[in-house]
This record gives sequence, structure tokens and C-alpha cells, in this order.
Amino acid sequence: MNHPAESTARSNILLIDDSPTNLQLLVGMLQEHGYRVRPVTDGEHALRAVRSEPPDLILLDVTMPGIDGYEVCRRLKADPDTAEIPVLFISALAGIEDKVRAFAAGGVDYVSKPFHLAEVLARVHTHLELRRQQRALQQGLLRERELEEMRDKLTHMIAHDMRSPLLALKLVLDLVRKGSPHTEPELLAGADATLAMLIELVSQMLDVSRFEAGWLTLGREPVELVALIQGLLGTVQPLAGGIRTRVEADGPVVAEVDRDLIRRVVTNLVCNAFKFTPNTGQVVVRVAACGAVARVAVVDDGRGIAPRDHARIFEKFGQVGPDQRKHGTGLGLTFAKMAVEAHGGRIGVESDLGRGSTFWFELPLTAPVAPTTDEPTVAEIGSGAS
Repeated sequence: MNHPAESTARSNILLIDDSPTNLQLLVGMLQEHGYRVRPVTDGEHALRAVRSEPPDLILLDVTMPGIDGYEVCRRLKADPDTAEIPVLFISALAGIEDKVRAFAAGGVDYVSKPFHLAEVLARVHTHLELRRQQRALQQGLLRERELEEMRDKLTHMIAHDMRSPLLALKLVLDLVRKGSPHTEPELLAGADATLAMLIELVSQMLDVSRFEAGWLTLGREPVELVALIQGLLGTVQPLAGGIRTRVEADGPVVAEVDRDLIRRVVTNLVCNAFKFTPNTGQVVVRVAACGAVARVAVVDDGRGIAPRDHARIFEKFGQVGPDQRKHGTGLGLTFAKMAVEAHGGRIGVESDLGRGSTFWFELPLTAPVAPTTDEPTVAEIGSGAS
């Protein structure tokens, strides 16, 4: 039998006994087997030692000067911060009544003196392993509760985020059904954009799950990113309101990517910028070849993001800001991160409060791309274009 297992070998054990001989013997044995042992000789010192650094297991003598082992155990069990620590009594009192008192005080086991080292070691290992399993179970239950809360939160978010666009689509359909003269092309274009947003929301949920499960594969092909982004800006323009949008590039930029995934990544970043940009502002998408990578940056002049929140916004359901509830499920940036990293690229944000934000990502290029003209090509879309 190998004691202790690696999972408990570096456990912290508090040893409480007023006998120097017992302390020396037990400390030597436990340290030899890899345990970290703290010896104390009375109950008052033991209680202070537990509070300063809670141990994984306590070996406790009954008969000691001052407060006895029973009282020490009762005080530990009465304190929520120490109640879960297992207490193993080691005592020369071997009567049934003594053992019953020990268990009534909260002890998990009782070893009579004179003890056998192998027996003590076996019981120490057993109770440490039980404690480890108890903690694992508690963590698992806590995680399960967190997941359930997350599922409830997601259900609420999805219902909330889909209700308004669905009502808008119903309004358009009602107007069409009644033959209303107010069904101008702009209204229908807005309905198309709303429908596309709903489809993207559902796709994000499905694709995040596929990425996490390792089921989503890339369909790589050479894609000219500038043309791709110019086209998608035209598609999302009805969602921009009065926000100006444009693409800035020095020429074509070709990368070996999954066209649909990257189009959706940029769409997510642009629509995210719309949410935080005032109607009089602008969103600029800059595309460039930088060495061996293509860099795409979506720049807005919105309210900005505090540096402490930069990493969190890419987490699943991660949102920041006091009015975050109106800004969606938080899956869009998670999807973007997963899609970019699946291509071997990286994604990030540069921002500060009151200074706008730049969301960027980099992807491997298929070949170095040289500028085709000396002057930048600027494609601008929107009512405020210049």
C-alpha cells in the first residue's frame, strides 16, 4: 500500500499534543511521507494556528493543559470558517464514553494510544482523501449552480434580445399585408438587416458550442479582405443610423481564411461599434498587410472601455458597463475570438474611457501583398460620407 497518494501528500496537517515524545514521533513520520506538519502543544495556540492558516486535517489529543481537546473541537465546529476541517482524535483515553464524547464534539475518527504508526498514517490518508473528494464535490455543485444561473441568464437575454427585432419584423409584415404605401425600400432593407441580425444571434450560439466541442471546421480559401469588408458594410448600413462608416486600405489584402466566418467576425465588430458610437460619430475599418499577417481594425469614437475590462469582454457572456443589459448576450465577441484563433490568428482591443475603441485582429497571409497605388484607397459608405 502506498501512502499517501500524490493528491494528499503536500497536505497541511495541524498536530496538537502536549507530549513532546508524541509530537516528535508523529511529525517525523508525517513529514517522511511528504506532509507539511505544524505542531502545537495546547488548545489556545491550536485555535490561533487554525485561524491564521486553516489546515487540511487536525490530529488532536484530548488531555491537554488549559482547554481540552473536546472543547477545542467544539469551538472549531461552531465556527463556519473552520467547521469543515476534519478532526482526528489521538488519545490515551480508550473507553467507549471517551470515544462517544469525541464524536459528539465533531471528530471524524479516534485512535487510541499507544498507537501504531501505520494505522495513524492510513487514517490520515483516508480522511485527507475524503476531504479532497468533499471539496471536489462542493466545487462541482457550485459550478453546476453557476451553469444553471448562466443558462437562466442566457434564456432571459435571448428572449429579451429577440423580442424587439421580431416585433419590428411583424410590423413590416403587417404593413406589407395591408398594402400600405409606407413600405419603402428603406423599410424593407431595415427588415432584411433585422432578420440577418436574428440569424446571426442564433448562429453565434450554435457556433460557439461547436467551437467548444471541436466540431467546427474551417473552409479556407484565398479571400480579398478589403472587398469583403466593403460589401458587408453595405449590408449592415441600415443598422448604422446616422453613423458614418468607411474602409481604409492601401490596396488589396489576401488571406487564406474561411470567408463566411471572417465576414461574420467583422460584422460582429462593426455592429458592436455601432452600439457604442453616437449617431453623429463614425466607424472606420482599417485593413493592412503587416509582415506575414493581415490586420483588420474597427475603430469607433464611442465612450471607450476601461483597461481592466479588456480581457473580460471576450469571455462567454462577458459584458461591461452600467447599461450592459441593453447590449446583447455578449456572445458576439466570444465568437469572434474563437473564429480568429481557429485561423491561427489573434484578437484584441485598444481602448480607454472617453477615447473610443479599436477592436483588431490579425490573420496569416497567403503571400506578401504590395500596395497597388501610392495613395490610400478609401471606400466610404453612408449618408455622412465625404
